[in-house]
Amino acid sequence: MNNTLRNMIVLAAFVNTVAISGANVAPTHNHENMAITSMSQDMMMQKSSQFKGIEVNKGSVSTYVKDGKTHIKWSDDFTVPNSPAPHWQIVDEKGTVYLLQRLTIAGDKQNRDIIVPSHIKSIKKVQIWCSFAEVNLGEATFAKAVKAN
Repeated sequence: MNNTLRNMIVLAAFVNTVAISGANVAPTHNHENMAITSMSQDMMMQKSSQFKGIEVNKGSVSTYVKDGKTHIKWSDDFTVPNSPAPHWQIVDEKGTVYLLQRLTIAGDKQNRDIIVPSHIKSIKKVQIWCSFAEVNLGEATFAKAVKAN
């Protein structure tokens, strides 16, 4: 079997696998080769350590990119703390702290998954911050700072 035919078979198998999985791909052309580059940034998810703190000690946070925007979301085993005003809070790799949305909103709705504002360029820690008592209820860290937006 010549190289061209083998490359076409491998490429067809890859495209079929990607189509079944629903992954985003973009073709790139080279004069000598034809390759497919996966848009892995849109699919890559990074998970933090488990939350540790005075009130929050379960669950973790994951980051992912969707439509070019970085998101953070808490895991299924995370429990919203019983405090008056728990909020998302991000600490970047330089130590700058950003107070974000409240965890609970009108009624029983929750901000389980939020978009990281575009001015935040990295995420080293995610904290659950009580704005009423001005105290860190728990934090989860990433082994390496996650690049955002």
